[in-house]
Amino acid sequence: MSAGNGNANGDGGFSFPKGPAMPKITTGAKRGSEICHDDSGPTVKATTIDELHSLQKKRSAPTTPINQSGAAAFASEEERQKIQLQSISASLASLTRESGPKVVRGDPAEKKADGSTTPYAHGQHHSIFTPDLGAVSDSSLKFTHVLYNLSPAELYEQAIKYEKGSFITSNGALATLSGAKTGRAPRDKRVVRDATTEGELWWGKGSPNIEMDEHTFMVNRERAVDYLNSLEKVFVNDQFLNWDPENRIKVRIVSARAYHSLFMHNMCIRPTPEELESFGTPDFTIYNAGQFPCNRYTHYMTSSTSVDLNLSRREMVILGTQYAGEMKKGLFSVMHYLMPKRRILSLHSGCNMGKDGDVALFFGLSGTGKTTLSTDHNRYLIGDDEHCWTETGVSNIEGGCYAKCVDLSREKEPDIWNAIKFGTVLENVVFDEHTREVDYSDKSVTENTRAAYPIEFIPNAKIPCVGPHPKNVILLACDAFGVLPPVSKLNLAQTMYHFISGYTALVAGTEDGIKEPTATFSACFGAAFIMLHPTKYAAMLAEKMKSQGATGWLVNTGWSGGSYGVGNRIKLAYTRKIIDAIHSGSLLKANYKKTDIFGFEIPTEIEGIPSEILDPVNSWSDKKAHKETLLKLGGLFKKNFETFASHKIGVDGKLTEEILAAGPIF
Repeated sequence: MSAGNGNANGDGGFSFPKGPAMPKITTGAKRGSEICHDDSGPTVKATTIDELHSLQKKRSAPTTPINQSGAAAFASEEERQKIQLQSISASLASLTRESGPKVVRGDPAEKKADGSTTPYAHGQHHSIFTPDLGAVSDSSLKFTHVLYNLSPAELYEQAIKYEKGSFITSNGALATLSGAKTGRAPRDKRVVRDATTEGELWWGKGSPNIEMDEHTFMVNRERAVDYLNSLEKVFVNDQFLNWDPENRIKVRIVSARAYHSLFMHNMCIRPTPEELESFGTPDFTIYNAGQFPCNRYTHYMTSSTSVDLNLSRREMVILGTQYAGEMKKGLFSVMHYLMPKRRILSLHSGCNMGKDGDVALFFGLSGTGKTTLSTDHNRYLIGDDEHCWTETGVSNIEGGCYAKCVDLSREKEPDIWNAIKFGTVLENVVFDEHTREVDYSDKSVTENTRAAYPIEFIPNAKIPCVGPHPKNVILLACDAFGVLPPVSKLNLAQTMYHFISGYTALVAGTEDGIKEPTATFSACFGAAFIMLHPTKYAAMLAEKMKSQGATGWLVNTGWSGGSYGVGNRIKLAYTRKIIDAIHSGSLLKANYKKTDIFGFEIPTEIEGIPSEILDPVNSWSDKKAHKETLLKLGGLFKKNFETFASHKIGVDGKLTEEILAAGPIF
C-alpha cells in the first residue's frame, strides 16, 4: 500500500525516501538580491507574559509641577501621594481607634512586573500610608487598597470583573443592578438632631427630617467604616458640587462598588488633575456601605436600611441600600442646608438659557414635563435638576443628569437617547441576553429605570454650567382635575404660595377600577430634600425675583375641557408655544383677565393656541361640574397649606399674611 511517494513500513506508518536536504531559510539577505522585504520588527523587551502586560499601560504623569509655589507644592510626587493617602486613611478612621487603617493605592488584583500582588513588594504603581496603630488587631494587620478617582474605563473593568449583574450594553453603557432597593427609602432617612440643628431645621408635621441622636449616628458610622475597612479594596471619589467657583463644595465618596463610583463620577463635578492634586480635606464625606445592613435593634432603626445625615460632622452614612440615588439626593439635602447659610437659594429645578442670555427656571413634580420642557434645542441647558441662585446668577449643583428611562424612545427624547453611550450608567434596565440591546419598555426589575451620564453628553449643554439671573420662574402642574388654566401670570405672593404648595395631580386607580385624579403636594417641588422650613426658601425666592425683576408663571400641562376621563390632555405643541411666548417676552404684552377662586391673571389670546382653552370654564360643557371641581381643588390647596400657615415670616408675620391671601378665596 502506498500514498503519494511514501511507502508503508512494518509498523503501519509511512516512510519517505531520502532525497536532497531542504535548503535552509535565511533572513537578512543582501538588499540587492532580496525579492520580498522582511518587515518583521524586533522582539518585545519582556521575559514573562506579566512583564509584557505591564508594558501595555504607561503611568499617568502629574500635570501640576511638584515644585510649584502655593498650597499644592510638594517636595516630591511620593510625598504628594502620601499626604493624599493620609487624608483617605483619616476619613476611614474608626472612632474606637486612634488612627485610620493602613491604605495602599492600587488594585489588589493587579500584578506588577515581578509577579507580586502585595503592597510589600512595592513598585512604582503603588503608594502606601501606614499609620502608627498602637494596639495590634486583625484589622490593623491588613492593608485596604484604595481605588482613587478611577476613569470610566477602569470602573467598567472593575464592575465587569467583580460585580454580578454588570454588563456592557449594545450602546456602550454599563448596565447595573441596585439590588433589592430600586428607589430611595425616605422613611429610613435620618438627620441628627443636636444643639445646632435643633433650632435651624424643619422638624415635626410635614417635615421630611426624621430625627436621630448623635450616639446612634456614631453607632451606624462605626458599622459602615468597619465594613469598608474589612474589604480588600474601596473606591474613593474626590469631587465637587456647584459650578460657581466661589461656592464650590468638596465631597469625598467612599464606596464598595464600581457602580457607585462611576455613578458619582458622572453626577458630581469632575475635578481637573490640577484640582485633584491640591484637593486636601473634603467639606463633606459619604460612607456608602449599602451592601451591609444596619442593626435593626439600634435605636431609631425601623428596617435594615438607614440613610443618616450628620450636618455638624459633615458626614453621611448609607447602610442596607445599594440604590445610587441616595447619594445624589443626600448631597442635595446637604446643599439645601449649607447654601442658605450663605444667602444662596438652593432649588429643585431645571434651568436653561436662550441665545440672548435670558435664563428660565422650571419647577415641577414627576409627570409635569419638567425635563421635556427644559430640554430645548433652541436654548442652552444649564442643568436638569439641582441649582443655586447666588448674588451673581444661577449655577448647576451637579456635573451630570439622572434621567428616567422607562418607555424611552429616540423619537420622544433624542437627547437622552443619544446620551446613553460609553460612560453612562444604566440602572435596573432589561436587555436582550444575546445582542445586549436595551428594552426600555420592560419593567421586569422596576419602573424606576434610570440613566446617569455627564452633562456634556447633552450637545447643547452650557459648560461651565452657570448663567445670569433668571428672567422667568415657571411652575409646572399636571392638573388632572382640568380646572387650572394652561398658563397664568403670578404676582410675587402667588409665586410664593404655589412654590410652597408644589402641586400636581396624579391619576390613581380606585377599587372599582375607575380612575380619578388625586392631588399631590410637595413643598418647594422637592419636599423630600429640603432641610429648612419651606417658607424660608419661598421668601428667598421672592426676594431674588423682586430684585432681578423676574416673572412667575404657573403652567398647566394636564387636562382641559373636563377632568381626567372626560376632558383631554393639553397638547404638548400648545404648551411649547406658551413656553416659547414666555421666553420671547411676548406673553408679558398680552391682555389679561382675572379668574374666580384662585385669582389668576390669564391671557385672553396667544398666537397659535385656541382662545377658548385659555380660560378653563369655556372648554367645560358642564359649567356646574366645573364650578364644583374648582371649589374642590381650592379646598385641597387650603387644607394642604394649613401646615405652613402658623409659621410666621417677615416683619410681624406680614409676609405670611400676604402669602395666605394669595391662595384660593371662596
